[in-house]
Amino acid sequence: MPTAPASEIAPQQASRRILVWDPFLRLAHWLLVVTVLAALVTGLVFDATWLAVHVAAGTAAAAIVLARIVWGFLGPPTARFSEFVAGPRRFLHHLSELMSGSGRHHLGHNPAGGAMAIALLTVIVALSVSGVAALGGSLKSGPLAFGTTFAVGEVFRSAHELIAYGLIGLILLHVGGALFESWRTRQNLVLAMIDGRKTAHPETVATTTVANPRLAIVISTIILGGAASLVFALSRLPASGAPSQTIDPTYVEECGACHNAFHPSLAPAAVWSSLLDGLADHFGEDATLDPQQANSIRTYLMANAAEAYDTKPAHRLRRRDSANPLSIVATPFWRRVHSTIPDKTFAMKAVGRRSNCNACHADAVAGSFSPFAIAIPQE
Repeated sequence: MPTAPASEIAPQQASRRILVWDPFLRLAHWLLVVTVLAALVTGLVFDATWLAVHVAAGTAAAAIVLARIVWGFLGPPTARFSEFVAGPRRFLHHLSELMSGSGRHHLGHNPAGGAMAIALLTVIVALSVSGVAALGGSLKSGPLAFGTTFAVGEVFRSAHELIAYGLIGLILLHVGGALFESWRTRQNLVLAMIDGRKTAHPETVATTTVANPRLAIVISTIILGGAASLVFALSRLPASGAPSQTIDPTYVEECGACHNAFHPSLAPAAVWSSLLDGLADHFGEDATLDPQQANSIRTYLMANAAEAYDTKPAHRLRRRDSANPLSIVATPFWRRVHSTIPDKTFAMKAVGRRSNCNACHADAVAGSFSPFAIAIPQE
């Protein structure tokens, strides 16, 4: 029969409630509940304007997990990985005991609970890594924006979403397992994760491993401080494939006199060429330019059209509406991302028309269109 750690077996003694979960472990558990739920809701339910909250919640969850991993080596017995990470044989033996109704009591995590704890921590780490990569490639933001292409970012974005749904499945299993174990052992495990106490049955006893909180704090501070410094430094590097130069003043002066001077990356070169070729009938008006100005603007637009950049708008807006290929607001991508915005918002004085990107996007002129720079005017 597989052997068990000392925390599972003990001489006969009277049942009593003892402190099992230390304050940090309990605090980390409930902070993870809050931050993970916030990240899931803002990422899977809310729109892009909540991305800043989503990133903040995900970052906080990652920091908590890193601190919890350190505590898993330096904390008290029930917090240590060495005490609750079971091998395959002990894990399967525990499951067979549960199915036969003879499962023993465990002071801390049982083998199934230990496996779930490791799975949850691993998945949160995977979400953090995939989220940073997706942010860097798809949105050209964060510490990996300097070297992550849009295509790679989209792969990680899809993986990030898939892992998030996997995490939801694990959470449901975790809650179900906790409720089952509470019923099986006649102990309120939710309450135990609040006050830290469980009933020590005659067959259970704690080991005498001593925690080292000071060393844990030092190591956690070094790791988190170093990670924060690295993220800050990398985030300052120019994003790969993103617009960086100032928009051409001649283009702004001539085209911006009547409407927004859209960043060239918002349309492919063929669209800009068609617009310039049809200036004599530019959406019902004669917008003919001086030949020298027209050539200057054409050179600028051709060099900075959507094909020249690796941003999300540059990629998505290359697909045009066949019935109205010259209009940005007619593109499938524009219609999809603005589908939840009511018509009355576009009719507001602060907006005026659907093509007034500057009304909601603070970085529209630069061609970035970051979700972090969205502020929809309110009545």
